Amino acid sequence: MSRLPIIDHDNASAEQQELLDAIQQKLGMVPNFLKVFANSPAALRAFLGLHGIAGEGELSPVTRERIALAVAQQNACQYCVSAHTAIGRKAGLNGDEIAANRAGGSQDAKAAVAVKFANTLVEHSGSVTAAEIAELHSAGYSDAEVVEIITHVGMNILTNFIGKASEVEIDFPTVELSLSRGAA
Repeated sequence: MSRLPIIDHDNASAEQQELLDAIQQKLGMVPNFLKVFANSPAALRAFLGLHGIAGEGELSPVTRERIALAVAQQNACQYCVSAHTAIGRKAGLNGDEIAANRAGGSQDAKAAVAVKFANTLVEHSGSVTAAEIAELHSAGYSDAEVVEIITHVGMNILTNFIGKASEVEIDFPTVELSLSRGAA
């Protein structure tokens, strides 16, 4: 049971209902973590705005999912690991790639550098070296993509915190956390 209320059609204000309806129309469902976010329409609008704008960047959707999987595992957020496993599969990631992402890498050499950098950001609370940024550039990432990787890490930390703090019910096929990374 969620530690914070789940906002749905039965208990939503007009403003919350409008936001939930927009999500339903776009996604075909309203994931439970967004129903928790809806407790604060301002927080939900902020998240949706950041998510929408971040999705317009140069970073590919599959690399964004790789990062989300790595960060969710590193932060031991079972809700987000489950959600991004399902979303990642829809984006084209296979089981071996998802496992590699959750372990902090990738079968794709370029993506492996981004996932490694994402994990370093989480592990060191954003403190990275010039060499780590240079490694991204050497792998072919632009300055814009470096900023987008940082943005996606931050956004995923936010959703991990919502998922963990609320203990919201997982409404995707449940995936167990790996014991080797992030799980305590």
